[in-house]
Amino acid sequence: MIGIKFSPDKLIQNLIKGLPDPKWSKQYNMAYIPNNKTNLGIIFTTFKGIVWINYNRFLTNKPINTNNETVDVQWFRNRTNVPEYRLCPEEYLLKLELKKYANSTVKTYVTYFEMFINHYKERKLETLDESDIRAYLQILIRKNVSNSYLNQVINSIKFYYETVLGMPNRFYEIERPRKEHKLPKVISKEEVIAIIEHTNNIKHRCIVQLLYGSGLRRSELLNLKINDIDSKRMLIRVKGAKGNKDRLTLLSKNALKELRMYFKEWKPQEYLFEGRKASKYSAVSVLNIVKNAAIKAKITQNVTPHVLRHSFATHLLESGVDLRQIQVLLGHGSSKTTEIYTHVATNTFKEIKNPLD
Repeated sequence: MIGIKFSPDKLIQNLIKGLPDPKWSKQYNMAYIPNNKTNLGIIFTTFKGIVWINYNRFLTNKPINTNNETVDVQWFRNRTNVPEYRLCPEEYLLKLELKKYANSTVKTYVTYFEMFINHYKERKLETLDESDIRAYLQILIRKNVSNSYLNQVINSIKFYYETVLGMPNRFYEIERPRKEHKLPKVISKEEVIAIIEHTNNIKHRCIVQLLYGSGLRRSELLNLKINDIDSKRMLIRVKGAKGNKDRLTLLSKNALKELRMYFKEWKPQEYLFEGRKASKYSAVSVLNIVKNAAIKAKITQNVTPHVLRHSFATHLLESGVDLRQIQVLLGHGSSKTTEIYTHVATNTFKEIKNPLD
């Protein structure tokens, strides 16, 4: 059956009487009609524009991630309450925890949602509507924040009303900024070699070699464990990457030689690259390793771990590797994401004769 629970309202009561064969359940204290696609459609058309309909029980629930890192929202609960600062509601934290969102997503959502609710700290959350959100977004736009920033703010707000309170598509009319299409930053093979040669030690050298030679994201590198290196098949097993997907990627012969030397010298215990007391290595440290080596190599553009990943994909494409194979190595869900590298690969332009020449 489709149960229909609502606050006392004469308009809703009259509309329910017009549904196919409605009945009242004393046990569940709600109206109900037979559960089928036709009736679901009738309910939608009957109440459209009048009430918000929670369809969650009738839609396929998105699978909860099972392989993500341990979600830690307790830190947000244990914060010292600053006077006149509105903290994120407990139900918001609980839903993030139950859905096992990545810790980076949890931090982003909580931060941006608290900024929003503190902008309207005198208002009850349930009284805020689309016009209030638009007014808040307008303030951010005037501060010249990026499109990515705006989208994350919208996502954090939608999460509360649609996922926590169960109001499907509550703010579907909120305009999103136009998607930016930026070309990936790429450096040459010679510049990659120069960066590797200007690292401080064998550990830093291995980090740069894997970022480039295996096309790893920084988070994927940090999560690598010793047994993820398959030297017999010359592959690296990347577990629980972006989108909670596992994949295999290439292991360079040169990188393997360096890794064996690194392993004997540094003796990591669990993670391939570890910080103090065998803890996971710091993301900031990886960034600094790449940046400092690039500066020493006198490379003018800003080089980050992701630039090395972009360079890996572009250099493969330039050497004739099929785009589909590159997609698999990078772990892209869509080939459209990988196609961006065709815009920066030099072989795209070599066959074109310059009109000046």
